[in-house]
This record gives sequence, structure tokens and C-alpha cells, in this order.
Amino acid sequence: MYNLKKNLALLIIMILIIINVVGCNASQEQASNEGPQSLMVLSGAGLRKPMDEIGEVFKEKYGIEIQYTYASSAHNLSQIELSREGDVYLAGSLYYYESAKEKDLVDFKEDVAYHIPIIAVPQGNPKGVKTLSDFTKPGVKVVLGDPKSAAIGKVAKKMIEKEGLREQIEKNVVATAATVNELVVYITMKQGDATIIWEDNVMNIPEVQMIEIPEEKNMIKTIPVCLIKSSKQKELAQKFIDFVVSDEGKGIYKKHGFKPVK
Repeated sequence: MYNLKKNLALLIIMILIIINVVGCNASQEQASNEGPQSLMVLSGAGLRKPMDEIGEVFKEKYGIEIQYTYASSAHNLSQIELSREGDVYLAGSLYYYESAKEKDLVDFKEDVAYHIPIIAVPQGNPKGVKTLSDFTKPGVKVVLGDPKSAAIGKVAKKMIEKEGLREQIEKNVVATAATVNELVVYITMKQGDATIIWEDNVMNIPEVQMIEIPEEKNMIKTIPVCLIKSSKQKELAQKFIDFVVSDEGKGIYKKHGFKPVK
């Protein structure tokens, strides 16, 4: 009788353990089915200020964390192509969206804001640079974005070629940078005398003086936000894109010196 009671007690304990394990697995499966709690967003490095703030506001509103990868538009595009990972792609110009579309990497895009190129020089403009033609003057140290990786580099190259100044300016180029943030460093540290950069990247930086480029000589670009085709979280990614292009999201861009697309 004692052994029977003992075996019965052990059987009950085993049943309880099995129920507990099954219950835990069910809870884990339910949590998994509730959906992901983060999104991977690959963004141009020059968009960091507004996108950081948008990520914080989005998390406060919806409890979804945004994991950013900030790099040049070309680098991010290559990463998407190689890894097929990520949910949202923000590029410095429509050129990269078109390239991504041709490679069947993105589903669609929404336009966020305009990127306006300007000439940037160290505060006080020690070399007296006023126009692109001044980039050719002897002794002017020019730094430019790399046209193979940075949207601003591609734009700068086209603007310079349009003015017929490529060979003259190339003689004064002391460095090329993969991202706009590196261009900012060159100018603030006075390692360069002039560059072409997006207006928003040097807004409110006291060490940098901005010089407008006449509209007829300028090449203003549009910033697109794209849904990555291989995303496994398309509904959530769409929610984030909708927020980026909402009045609130565009207001954040405006706060950081961008001109939003209407």
C-alpha cells in the first residue's frame, strides 16, 4: 500500500512538471506570435539626427525599438543585397531607390524631405571661397564626398562636371570621404578649406560657414524611405514608414534643418 501511494505521488508530480513545461512553451510560442519588438532600419549617415529622434518617438508611441545601421547610401544598399536583411531603407537621393528597385530589393518608397547641397567652409572663410570656381584657386584644400559611396559625392561630381571644372578642382582635392559626417569633421577641424555638403548636415554648427549655391547651378535631391522586399515584418515596417512621412515625422525633419516634401 505504501509503495502504491508513493508511486501515485510520483506520477502526480511528473504530470505537474509536464503541464508546467508545456505551459511555458505555449507562453513562449504566444510571445513569439505576438510579433517582433524591433525593426532594422538602414539609413544614410547624414540623416542620423532626425532619424534618431523619430526612433525614440516611435518607440514611445508603439513600444517598438528601432535598430539603426548608419552608413553611406551605397554601403547600406550593398548590405541589403548581400544579406537580404533589414526592414526599411532610407537613402540620400532617389538614385539609390531606383538602383534598389532595379535589383528587386525594395517594394515601394515614400518621399520624406529634400537634400539641398551647399558649399561649406571653415568659419570666417579664410580662403575666400564663394563659388564652385573658387575651388580651383591655388592653395584651396578641397574635400569631397566619394561618388561611389555617398549621395553627396555623386551630386558634387555632377555639379562640378556641369560647370566644366572637374580637372581643375581635382588638383586641389586633398581627401574624399565615404559619408557626409566625415566631410563635417574635415571642415570643423580645418583640414579642408571647402566642400560640397547637404545644408542640414552643417546647420547650427558654429565652426562651419554655409554658402548657398544658386538654384540654376544646384542639384536638389529627394530623400526616399523604402520598404525592403525581404522584410519579414512588412506590416510593422509599413507602420514605421507611415510615421516617418506623417506630419509629426516631417516636423522632426524640419526641426533638424530639412525642407520636408509636401
